[in-house]
Amino acid sequence: MKREYWIILIVYIAMQLSSLVGIPGLMFLFGYLGMEQGLVVPYWLIFSFTLALIIILFLLRTEMKKPGLNKRGSSFGYAASWAVIGVFLALFAQALAANIERLIGVEMGSENTQQILNIIESFPLAILVSSVIGPILEEIVFRKIIFGTLHKRLNFFFSALISSVIFALAHMEPHHILLYSAMGFTFAFLYVKTKHILVPIFAHVAMNTLVVVIQSVYKDEIDQIIREAEGIQNFIGGFL
Repeated sequence: MKREYWIILIVYIAMQLSSLVGIPGLMFLFGYLGMEQGLVVPYWLIFSFTLALIIILFLLRTEMKKPGLNKRGSSFGYAASWAVIGVFLALFAQALAANIERLIGVEMGSENTQQILNIIESFPLAILVSSVIGPILEEIVFRKIIFGTLHKRLNFFFSALISSVIFALAHMEPHHILLYSAMGFTFAFLYVKTKHILVPIFAHVAMNTLVVVIQSVYKDEIDQIIREAEGIQNFIGGFL
């Protein structure tokens, strides 16, 4: 693996762990200045994610002029088409995995997503982290670096499987490993299909934005649907 890739992985991990020190420090600073401490988390998320993205893009400044996977990239029209198709593929993979999880007894809903929605509700600008900066960082780390490196040595299935499981575990919701892995497979497929990292980035950004918008606007309706689905599942389970 390239030296720059190792540095990027370290930067990404440091960003994820930075809240352990950054949030308490910022909370102390806000308290000292008499500022609203309820905004500490979104402020730190925006700062840490943005800083990490700037550093990572700087490290990749030379590679950004080249297509992915060390091969000639596909044409703009071809890549753009798959970028749009990829949004629907990702949504389909997510829906399929969610239904499989429900059938095997995994509780519906994501605690991670709910926390993000709560943060966005308190500070709308935080949507930049969940819908833009976060997906860009994840595609660079999990698809370009981890999957791309594995794909040089392994076939698509195993390289996508390993990188997708790591991607899923990084979200700290092991019970939803199937859900996140399904999305990871989809984005890896888009990367291999087009040889452009911008394609899975676009699909990931669009999907996250759509999910956040829908769950924010139709929050009550979605909660009702989840309760009804769980009720039906418990009803059916009573006859098994």
